[in-house]
Amino acid sequence: MSIPTPHIAAAKEQIAKTVLMPGDPLRAKFIAENFLTDPVLVNNVRGVQGHTGTWKGVPVTVMASGMGIPAIGIYSWELFNFYDVDNIIRVGSAGALRDDLKLMDIVAGQGACTNSNYINTFGVKGSFAPIADFTLLSAAVEAAREHGVDMKVGNILSSDTFYAAEGQNGNDQWKRMGVMAVEMEAAGLYCNAAYAGKRALCICTISDHLYREEYLSSDQRQTSFTQMMEIALDTAVKMAAL
Repeated sequence: MSIPTPHIAAAKEQIAKTVLMPGDPLRAKFIAENFLTDPVLVNNVRGVQGHTGTWKGVPVTVMASGMGIPAIGIYSWELFNFYDVDNIIRVGSAGALRDDLKLMDIVAGQGACTNSNYINTFGVKGSFAPIADFTLLSAAVEAAREHGVDMKVGNILSSDTFYAAEGQNGNDQWKRMGVMAVEMEAAGLYCNAAYAGKRALCICTISDHLYREEYLSSDQRQTSFTQMMEIALDTAVKMAAL
């Protein structure tokens, strides 16, 4: 595939080696405008904003992924395989399953369970287990500690459905297996990284609890996850030093 791709209009040199990927284009814009030095809009195809600037002197791109595995599957594939991106850190929101998780807690997906068929498209003769890159995860845990954050690390669920016909009861089996929280992209991202020989990690802030009447507003989801954003940005700095 030539550069630019059908979904990314940036020149190759405009994309940094580490990309932060929120789902929401407006969250990408918020991160760029509030954290990056000299951010430049390098992509706006279909309104999926991508901005490149620096954080603590290190080039970083922040680009939206859209919602769901099919969307992040497209953008992360193109970034890994055509833009030579080494690291993608998904920064998003998740619904808590575990009883001990609270709103605004930060979780990192060491593994990503899924009910998606995306894994089967890679042709493995069995069940592939999508996991985060250990080096990237270790750097994020270290960055979280430096921010005084007890980031929870464990299994998350990447679900293809936001609204399920069986209601919340469909989450009971995942909760019973110790899955921390539900989001919609990590498993696809982890599969693409594995196939490309690259690194990926999903960090999420808890935006609601699926077993309690607790949730953040859409505005809070867009602009209040600053601690998670700083952890991800500092992880990019640590990766640049390797």
